[in-house]
Amino acid sequence: MPERLYLSSRAIIGRMYQKYEELLGAGFATKLGMKFTSDQESETYRWLGMTPPMREWIGGRQAKGLRSNPYTVTNADYEATLEVQRKDLRRDKTGQLFARIDELAARAAGHWDKLVHDAIIAGESTNCYDAQYMFDIDHSEGDSGTQLNLLATAQVTPLNVGTAAAPTESEMTDAILGVIAYMLSYKDDNGEPMHGDAKNWMVMCPYNLWGAAVACATSHTLGAASGAVRDNVMLRSGFNLDVVMNPRLTTTTVFYVFRTDGPAAPFILQEEEGLKVAAKTEESEYEFDTRMHQYGVSATRAVGYGYWQYGAHCTLS
Repeated sequence: MPERLYLSSRAIIGRMYQKYEELLGAGFATKLGMKFTSDQESETYRWLGMTPPMREWIGGRQAKGLRSNPYTVTNADYEATLEVQRKDLRRDKTGQLFARIDELAARAAGHWDKLVHDAIIAGESTNCYDAQYMFDIDHSEGDSGTQLNLLATAQVTPLNVGTAAAPTESEMTDAILGVIAYMLSYKDDNGEPMHGDAKNWMVMCPYNLWGAAVACATSHTLGAASGAVRDNVMLRSGFNLDVVMNPRLTTTTVFYVFRTDGPAAPFILQEEEGLKVAAKTEESEYEFDTRMHQYGVSATRAVGYGYWQYGAHCTLS
């Protein structure tokens, strides 16, 4: 009689899918990205760019076509595989095994965050739809004029603080408000404002800036270097601020601001094949040879750049 497995592979696979669905969307990627389904190796986006504004109807219609310089995003395959000893299944180490399964599901659910983070870091050297770097100093389209989203003190004076890696709550609030005010000035290729109706913003920062940024979003009073306190004008600004600490960020003087309530987004989340779970389990050749089981997750996807106007790279000094 075959040896009974008290914790079946079906239970493990079911647990993995369940935890993945529970955790999916808990990160920042889905707030920053437009989700698109892909059915081939790469997808080309010709719609990126501005739509025409309303005009007085004089003469005939003036149609605006798609871009002549399309932007292409290429998919890649990703996987992660967990190996489990058959004897641990037989001995019903349920708590320990479920902890590992939950961890693998969490890694899979957080993969979009990892890809968006990688795109953010590459944004100073990788082109977006206008053939300029995502974070750059010379974006220009039509009647927009030259615009930039690689911001420093020259553009936003409050980015100059007492200690760049440790701004006070008051300094950080002024810096964030200054960046949002600067982004509100962005214009499209018709010279029209991009963010006139913007309300929701995300501030992404490393661990050392997180506390001051959270105070900006939540505290009624703000501390300054002198020990004095002042009212938090952010809470009266009409803006909603979501502060995210990204533990992958290694810089201590850079943070990012993104608009999160627009009709578009700063990133493209492209998926050709969603999460799949595969396994080598009971009565497989692999189990026969090794007395082990393997559980693997895989997906085919990519992250690209959407609208550069929806994000800014901000350096404190």
